[in-house]
Amino acid sequence: MRLPVYLSPHTYLRTVDDEIVSASFFAPYDPTIEPYVRIATGDYPVLFASHGRDDALAMFLTSMAHELVHYRQWIDTGDITERGVAIRARNVVDKYALTTDHP
Repeated sequence: MRLPVYLSPHTYLRTVDDEIVSASFFAPYDPTIEPYVRIATGDYPVLFASHGRDDALAMFLTSMAHELVHYRQWIDTGDITERGVAIRARNVVDKYALTTDHP
């Protein structure tokens, strides 16, 4: 199933549950509605200034990996939980860092 990823220029996002977050995965109840991921990127200048380019970008990649783990949970079980997600997301980013040539 296709999973669009939207990058928002805002610092935070509001979920359908009215939570304020930096990234979210929308898992629809209706199978005819497409799921999607949103990631807030508006704090990049602040993250760049305090952590540098690579670490700032890694933070966004970690957020995306986190939401992709939720997507995989939803595909596999129809449910979403935070249990083990942070570790799995970090492993995805670490694997990417080890297997990709960087400029």
